[in-house]
Amino acid sequence: MASAFMACYGVLRFVMESGAKGCEVIVSGKLRAQRAKAMKFKDGYMISSGQPVNEYIDSAVRHVLLRQGVLGIKVKIMLDWDPKGKVGPITPLPDLVTIHSPKEEEEYNFTPALTAANIEIAAV
Repeated sequence: MASAFMACYGVLRFVMESGAKGCEVIVSGKLRAQRAKAMKFKDGYMISSGQPVNEYIDSAVRHVLLRQGVLGIKVKIMLDWDPKGKVGPITPLPDLVTIHSPKEEEEYNFTPALTAANIEIAAV
């Protein structure tokens, strides 16, 4: 069980240092006990629904045959947006917000044509 923890955290650290936006590792099966359980390890940002999942999430499932039984390992990696399309998807996430620097604005010197002194109040 401790070795599974160390292996999963090692995988998470390696994936995140390689430039991924997020990672999830799920190990399920009998880990040092008779009863099977599933352990999830997550790091970073991970989307789980919608069309961008098909482009941004890379997933793999493997089965490890041990003496006690079968361990299942699922790994999901969320790729980062790449405008050139070499490392990640070309299309940006739909909720991506880009903040532009403000434009230089000209100062307008507005002088009103009518002032309080120019207006004559008609007596009733």
